[in-house]
Amino acid sequence: MAAPRPHPLLLLLLVALLAASAPRRADGWGKEGHIMVCKIAEKYLSEEAAAAVQELLPESAGGELSTMCPWADTMRFRYHWASPLHYANTPNVCNFKSSRDCHNSRGQQGMCVVGAINNYTDQLYTYGDSPKSSYNLTESLMFLAHFVGDVHQPLHVGYEEDEGGNTIMVRWYRRKANLHHVWDVSIIDTVMKDFYNKSLDTMVGALQTNLTEGWSDDVGHWENCANKRATCASCSYAIESIHLSCNYAYKDVVQNITLGDDYYFTRYPVVEKRLAQAGVRLALILNRIFDKKKADTMPLYVQ
Repeated sequence: MAAPRPHPLLLLLLVALLAASAPRRADGWGKEGHIMVCKIAEKYLSEEAAAAVQELLPESAGGELSTMCPWADTMRFRYHWASPLHYANTPNVCNFKSSRDCHNSRGQQGMCVVGAINNYTDQLYTYGDSPKSSYNLTESLMFLAHFVGDVHQPLHVGYEEDEGGNTIMVRWYRRKANLHHVWDVSIIDTVMKDFYNKSLDTMVGALQTNLTEGWSDDVGHWENCANKRATCASCSYAIESIHLSCNYAYKDVVQNITLGDDYYFTRYPVVEKRLAQAGVRLALILNRIFDKKKADTMPLYVQ
């Protein structure tokens, strides 16, 4: 007698459970982190850059770049080719080399977060050209804004072996998570709850205050980029992230460890600073793109 066949609904449930438990690369910074990066950037856009951004944004943005900054994560299932563009992996070493590390699983060079930032920057430089650019510059802007945020999340330039911390299972206090998710979401959520009354805007305001006070001496160094047309995604942003991954994200972490106050209070200042750096640098890139006449001497504009 043949064994009874399982009910189709049970099979669907099993597939769903397996899919939910399978390791996958998390979204950089999560929705809140990406919104914060772009809210900071919006405050530092020149008049010309702000006008260009407004022109390129879709109507659904409501005139705010920050509303579209999580967009690239929502499109991952539609744009499968873009999945490798959210991160870069190193061969388990604490340095980043674009020629070695910036490729997808098929070995295509430039298919990583660094290559994506440079590519979409180049596309946006065609804004205002005649004849009109053949690129979808609205998508170019939204991809660029998102990927500048991603490259500043330390574990988006992490080890290939553990997929940027995705396969390292931990507890964030009592909650199970992977290490990548801790840096994408958990630290930010905990900081917002502990210090900012769960308010994203309050946290953004505090980061902006730090930019003019606590970090004011550092901001000039964040802006430094020898190439006035391109970005410093490979020569600076990605290198900083892998160093922070090694010195903070991965440090003292093993499988199934519980991460509590000791980890949290020494790591959340890193997260806050990287969010601020990403916002400042995104503004600088957009100012250079859309304010070409002043690109060589472009300061930050506080609105």
